[in-house]
Amino acid sequence: MLRFIAPVALFALAACTTEPRELEPQISLETMQEVTRTLSSDAFEGREPGTPGGERTVAYLIEQFQAAGLQPGNQGSWVQEVPLVEITSSNFAPLTVGDLALEHGSEWVGVSYPQVDRTEIADSEIVFVGYGVNAPERGWNDYEGLDMEGKTALILVNDPDYMEEGLEGPFNGRAMTYYGRWRYKFEEAARQGADAAIVIHEDFAASYGWTVVEGGWTGAQAYADTGDGGMNNTAMNGWVQLEAARKIFREAGMDMDEMILAARQPDFEAVPLGVTMSTGFDNAIRRFTSSNVIGMLPGNQRPTQYILHTAHWDHLGRCGAPEDEDQICNGAVDNATGTAALVALAQAHAEAGPTARTQVFLAVTAEESGLLGSEYYGANPVFPLDRTVAGVNIDALYVLGEAQDVTVIGGGKSELDSYLADVLALQGRTATPDAAPQAGRYYRSDHFSLAKRGVPMFYIKSGQTLTEGGAEAGEAGYQDYNTNHYHAASDEYSEDWDWAGVMQDLDLYFRLARALGDTGEWPNWNEGDEFRAIRDQSCASDANAGC
Repeated sequence: MLRFIAPVALFALAACTTEPRELEPQISLETMQEVTRTLSSDAFEGREPGTPGGERTVAYLIEQFQAAGLQPGNQGSWVQEVPLVEITSSNFAPLTVGDLALEHGSEWVGVSYPQVDRTEIADSEIVFVGYGVNAPERGWNDYEGLDMEGKTALILVNDPDYMEEGLEGPFNGRAMTYYGRWRYKFEEAARQGADAAIVIHEDFAASYGWTVVEGGWTGAQAYADTGDGGMNNTAMNGWVQLEAARKIFREAGMDMDEMILAARQPDFEAVPLGVTMSTGFDNAIRRFTSSNVIGMLPGNQRPTQYILHTAHWDHLGRCGAPEDEDQICNGAVDNATGTAALVALAQAHAEAGPTARTQVFLAVTAEESGLLGSEYYGANPVFPLDRTVAGVNIDALYVLGEAQDVTVIGGGKSELDSYLADVLALQGRTATPDAAPQAGRYYRSDHFSLAKRGVPMFYIKSGQTLTEGGAEAGEAGYQDYNTNHYHAASDEYSEDWDWAGVMQDLDLYFRLARALGDTGEWPNWNEGDEFRAIRDQSCASDANAGC
């Protein structure tokens, strides 16, 4: 079996309370290649949850976890069943506002989270709530004094200060916080009792065009089946295209640009527009079950403290057009590579021997449908979250060759940064910050389902400055994948891939997990971070002595 031997011996980092010891990671390139090749083959049909290809994926991962030396992670079982519901809406009435009749798809989209056969919104008063933020720790509440029952919240995407050039401001300037994400805005509108929530789309603020919204928010929508029928959500969540939003403000006799400027001020007060919204559509409901796959290596000193590794095993299934010769989206990079990394890392940790803390390997389902598998785990954790020390999420390892750096998404948020700095120094690499902080990428992969519940999580992407070709070659490689292969049938395994950079990244993940697994410390979110309060609360609980 081929092995990748790290060029620098691993030493326990300064943060550790154990005695320093040398350890050479033994990470199998052959395992990475074989698992990636297998999972992205046509036999797995694109690994869509709720299909035979998805079931084959789960069975294969159980086999691989077991062969790697893991133990079943869920009280003797390898899986955590994840109940899902799929809602497909049709027969959309126009979205009417006064004399306006906005066209579904080109001007607005809407979906039902509640599991009802028919969604009907009739004469719901529209209230412009600015950025829809309620952040007491930042002294900001766009809903202050409002009663939103039976009303529709019209909301701006991103944070109030996203137009700043730097990272200074009440919401970290250009770097998006969770408050800027559409998911938060829908959740907060529901908590406020709104009947519906509509986010105003704008390309730069959202970091993607209207075609992405139209494509992603029409057709079947999958959700975690929480058992309450989705009834704690608004009746409808949706988006409105920017120029269509201008029409709504004009119908209300208001200037949208003036309202946006006002919404960026801390003293902004929500504005009832004096117009109502109506629409309706039918919903077809399908329920099915998928699985998270969980394995573990018990710790030898503090086995009830956990280090988490996550990666999503699912992809899009058959996504090509009927006339396409190749209709299977194999998802080789996204995320057969990350899933294979779980297996290869588990194998390496098993051969290296246990750390003080338990190492957990979690392959989650339905990421492509909205982080559903990780969200279900976060709401129903197998290992208590107030005993989960930290974790790393692996999502799409780019096979571009050796790199001089790594890309850090969400840097500056937590005390994990010091662990990363130490390991990068051992590797002789540097950290490159997120080039598009306004895109909020930290809130768009599976680690977020744990982070928002207080668990500090790494999200590290492959480097941008390649050893051969530098930053220009790295940018060209990223652009080629994102433009030509991301979520396309062409994301397929190639025997010509250069795995050197991937193996660098696996070495990094291995070292981080060993350091966190052997230290006695509990890294926290930095002061002022949106997730600090929930971590502090869990650390203060009687059940978590020593956090």
